Amino acid sequence: MSTSRTEQFIDALGHLERDADTDPLVALFADQCTLQNVTVGDDHHGKDGARSFWTDDRKLFDSVQSDFRNVIVDGDRVALEWSRQGTARDGGAVDYVGVSVIEFADDGIVRFMGYFHPRELGRQTQ
Repeated sequence: MSTSRTEQFIDALGHLERDADTDPLVALFADQCTLQNVTVGDDHHGKDGARSFWTDDRKLFDSVQSDFRNVIVDGDRVALEWSRQGTARDGGAVDYVGVSVIEFADDGIVRFMGYFHPRELGRQTQ
């Protein structure tokens, strides 16, 4: 069941990266969801939190594209190993890797956590 939802997530993330449109991605999240990554101080909650989380993410880049090396699905839990390449707002190249863990429920994504080396991303997007 989570394989198709994982594909929907990957497609919606690609849409965000290409078009800076959060709507397809936010639609995948449950009303009672939590999002976090290693650079976010506080969790983001609910659809408004998902919109804020992904808007802030996209604002780091002039252009960006994620490529997925491993997609591991175990029931309603998914691990995505990815690399992201692109251009930062200052025109510098961005290239970093990480893993995202996603938990699904009947009403959508209930938890998203992104792991990556924050110093590497911060150095490249300043």
